[in-house]
Amino acid sequence: MTPEEIESAVEAGMPQAVEELRRLAAIPSVAFPGHPDEPVLAAAALTEELLRGAGLPHVRQVPVAGSFPAVFAEAPAPPGAPTVLLYAHYDVQPAGDPALWRTPPFEPTLIDGALYGRGTADDKSGVIAHVAALRAFGGEFPVGVKVIVEGQEEYAGERLESFVEANAELVRADAIVVADCGNPRLGEPALTTSLRGMAAFTVEVRTLREAVHSGAFGGAAPDALAALMRMLSALHDERGDVRVPGLPRGTFDGGSDETEDEFRATAGVLDGVSLVGSGELADRLWASYAITVTGLDVPTVSGAVNAVQPAARARVTIRIPAAGDAKAALDAVTGFLEKVAPWGAQVTFSDFVTGSGFLAAGGGKARAAIDAAMERAFGRAPRDVGQGGSIPLVAKLSGLFPEAEILLYGAEDGDASIHAPNERVELDELRKVITAEALFLASYGA
Repeated sequence: MTPEEIESAVEAGMPQAVEELRRLAAIPSVAFPGHPDEPVLAAAALTEELLRGAGLPHVRQVPVAGSFPAVFAEAPAPPGAPTVLLYAHYDVQPAGDPALWRTPPFEPTLIDGALYGRGTADDKSGVIAHVAALRAFGGEFPVGVKVIVEGQEEYAGERLESFVEANAELVRADAIVVADCGNPRLGEPALTTSLRGMAAFTVEVRTLREAVHSGAFGGAAPDALAALMRMLSALHDERGDVRVPGLPRGTFDGGSDETEDEFRATAGVLDGVSLVGSGELADRLWASYAITVTGLDVPTVSGAVNAVQPAARARVTIRIPAAGDAKAALDAVTGFLEKVAPWGAQVTFSDFVTGSGFLAAGGGKARAAIDAAMERAFGRAPRDVGQGGSIPLVAKLSGLFPEAEILLYGAEDGDASIHAPNERVELDELRKVITAEALFLASYGA
């Protein structure tokens, strides 16, 4: 197919692609504990159906130990052609408070060219990008195709890592496309060449056998909640920089053209509230450690009583630069919290999670092909960016297949509100990504 024919096929297929994204995003496939399994399994079934409809001859669900099934599909390579592995995930983050959404989170709503709903961007747009790009070829693919779409990336992506390690030949490929990223701004194509790793844990502080009356005992009885607050606040200095020994600051080679004002607008920082940390934004976001308290188990304000608390817990997440070691960072932070715990409070840690970062190798045939494809689809060449988030599978694939080129891109953008209320994908951005992927497959296979 010529580039013009590919572009026409993608354009003609967009109404179907949008309808398929609506169907997939309407399924509340939250794979977190406490949420029902049935919607997650329904999303797996629909993903299987969509991949079959894209012309792939072999599609099936594969079990993943301790997790939801992944959907795997493949088509053999034409003689002499390389094989490309396409990745996405069909599970989504919880919707959170429905009152914060302008439209119902699982009723995909089209507004001014954007589709709103949980998962419309992260990462069901990635699933649809693969489906629509493949469908443009009418079943005659220019490369060997393998597709794996996982079902629990948002909560327990390390389980697919174990599956891939045990089934390496199943997913072996010459190039790997991970459609779980995006562009900093609409219409400005980018390839993510650096991913931060992550670590997470739960810390519990105990000081008393049970709660005691704050009037009778407050002022002398050690408050576990106060102890935990002191420990957590010690993780950062007055500027907001991480102050844990052993977690140095880094530099991102690619740089960033985003200003602090643009970042404030994208992040929704309130007037009068300053950004945290110091140095270049790209360094803070993509090349340095970040520590975030993502949850607290403490009495609620509405149910509070006058008592000194015997115990308190927090969930802590560490984002780790690509070259950093997740286990070493975990040890550094937990050791620091033990050291700064006041009043001899008893501190325990549990529920550990770690994931490695990723740094892309230099350019090759696949990189040249995607550069040209993006430039044609977007009208400008892509640039390298980092990603603050983690994709657990990428580092594993990089280690298993060091010769494979790994390309990270997608239809998300800096204003897509992934993991937040009012998530959305711009449909024209999705069309450009689909076009770029189809053009890449044709060029890479030539």
